[in-house]
Order: sequence, then structure tokens, then C-alpha cells
Amino acid sequence: MASSLAIKHGGLADRVYHTTRCGLAVLFIFTGLTKLVEPVQFAVLIDAYGILPEVLIMPVALLLPAVEVIAGGCLIFNVRGSLTTITLLMVLFLVVLGYGIWMGLDVDCGCFGLEDPEAQAFHGLRQAFYRDIVIMTVVAILYVWRYRRAVRPVRLLNIL
Repeated sequence: MASSLAIKHGGLADRVYHTTRCGLAVLFIFTGLTKLVEPVQFAVLIDAYGILPEVLIMPVALLLPAVEVIAGGCLIFNVRGSLTTITLLMVLFLVVLGYGIWMGLDVDCGCFGLEDPEAQAFHGLRQAFYRDIVIMTVVAILYVWRYRRAVRPVRLLNIL
């Protein structure tokens, strides 16, 4: 009975894992690209949080979305370190959103591109925070899946 309940490698569960991993990757590629299209506007959103000194705002507005796109692209190919990079990005996003909520900031989260910073109110940060917790749950599921199924990410040099 137990063997009939086991999911074989290459079965539906493995396809769900790959689809979930690729969906997360596409999400990061999309969000990164939307920010890279207008880095100056993204820099304005970053500045609204008041966390960084002015000299770092533009470099972060360029580097952060570039890392999102690269990590997402690498996650599609299951490259070692890509899921860890996405995890670190998500932790950063949660900390910044938590700070914004704690400070009572009335700013756009800047998560999915360049909306008018005045269009989103304080409640938008809470929604983004909860959404990011859901995304972190998906990341945790991917880690558990990798561990339970002994999935080993590939080295970047192996796919080049």
C-alpha cells in the first residue's frame, strides 16, 4: 500500500516542483525587468523609504533588479546558489517592507514595477508584506522538495 502512494521521480510531483521553480524564476525576471526599464523612477521609490544615503540610491536601483533578473534566469536552469540568492532577496524585501510598515510610511512598495508612488497607501505595504511571506513559503517548499528528493542544483559552469 505504501509503495502505491509513493510518487515516482519524473512523475506529477516532479513536474509540479519544476513548474513552481520556473514560476518563481519568471516572477523574479519580470519584477527585475520592470524596475530596470525605468531605474530613475525605481530610485525615487527606494529613496522614499529613507534607508539609504543618496549616493547609494542609484547604484542600488540598478544592481537590485539586475540581481533579480540574473537569479531568476539561473533558477530556471536550477543553477546552484540561485534559490539562495532569491531567499536573500526575499528576506531583504521583507525587512524593508516591515520597516516601512513600522515607520508608517505612505509609499509604493516598488515590488512590481513603477506605479505612481502616491497611488499606493500604507495598506499596500502590508499587502506586499503578506504576499512576500507567501513567496517565502514557496521558497521553503522548494528547499524541502530538494532535500527530500535529493535534487542537486547544477553548477553554472556545467551549463555554459
